[in-house]
Amino acid sequence: MERFRSILENFHTYAENWKKRSGGRVLGYYEPYMPEEIAYAANILPVRIMSRHAADDVTDRQMYGNCYCTRDMLRQFINGDYAYVDGLVNTEGCQWLYNAFQTTLNSKPELYGYYLFMPDYPDGRTSKDVLRSELDIFKCRMEEWTGREISNDDLDRAIDVYNENRRLLRRIYELRRADHSVISGSEAMELVLTSQIMDKSEMNEMLKAFIPELETRKPLSDGVRLMLIGSETYDVALEKLVESLGANIVIDELDNGSSYIWNETIPQKDRLMALSLRCLGRPHSALKDSVWRRRPDHIYRLYEDFQADGAIIAKQIYCHPHGTDMYMVWKLLRERNIPYHTFERDSTLPYEETRQRIAALIGMIEPGITRLSGWSNS
Repeated sequence: MERFRSILENFHTYAENWKKRSGGRVLGYYEPYMPEEIAYAANILPVRIMSRHAADDVTDRQMYGNCYCTRDMLRQFINGDYAYVDGLVNTEGCQWLYNAFQTTLNSKPELYGYYLFMPDYPDGRTSKDVLRSELDIFKCRMEEWTGREISNDDLDRAIDVYNENRRLLRRIYELRRADHSVISGSEAMELVLTSQIMDKSEMNEMLKAFIPELETRKPLSDGVRLMLIGSETYDVALEKLVESLGANIVIDELDNGSSYIWNETIPQKDRLMALSLRCLGRPHSALKDSVWRRRPDHIYRLYEDFQADGAIIAKQIYCHPHGTDMYMVWKLLRERNIPYHTFERDSTLPYEETRQRIAALIGMIEPGITRLSGWSNS
């Protein structure tokens, strides 16, 4: 875990070194629907733009005082933390991320910028064809930008690498279903976040060496099993806080958590249609689940499959899609008598207040937990 953790903590350095040794370009992206395989097929490293917590005295002149995470993304570009990034892509979705994307391009005109349309209704009859045409344009723009053709073989290689990465990370997620898990929620989230800034081919080799070691670990001690629901995250502070109280987050439903790895691209002759279907078929985000409302069923299936005892809903302040969806999630949890706690956060936690609240939730759940510790044939 230390190797993955070191890369995540120093991801700017990792991307800079990758660029030097590969000679490729780095493309930053904001939204979970980014078709990374197309960029990867052109020897481009897609890197998720992540916020960090630091004093901000520069973005007030650039953006409204809204979502702190997006303002911090802009701050990092202004301060040169993302100096190695050659271009940016934003996919149709969050308005605050779009603000960060456009304002960054305005302040850094040397960056290549591309806005990728993503249908608002993933299950619409024509959505797959609309997105497929958008991906075709995106592929052409990547070819023009890099000066190299993206062949079907290049796409097949990228699809295989990304599918393998999702498969390996889902295998780690499956280990969390056991009554005695061998991996904590913070470690699992660190791995998924790391996959969004690493060359996945390199990470796959690290995961294939790590998983056999992980499977022989001493299991974690029993405790309250929690599910994490809500807005995207950029660190594991909440997971570690939960673990400090003797509980564990055994599953999440975050756009850049489990939803990032949950479905694969099914190979077919039309590679772009295959990528379109994967993007549209991934677990629905609050950004795109405004018509068919499939997100609650997915949340409940995960909750049952991973045998959680309760749920935490952590919403980013100013996150309007999750703010709207929250009432629907509350209804789901109440109807099924699932204990939960909701709070808002920016890129940091008010640690002591949050600790007290989560401790109260755990204390409410613990008396009602009964676990099957073993059985005999007698």
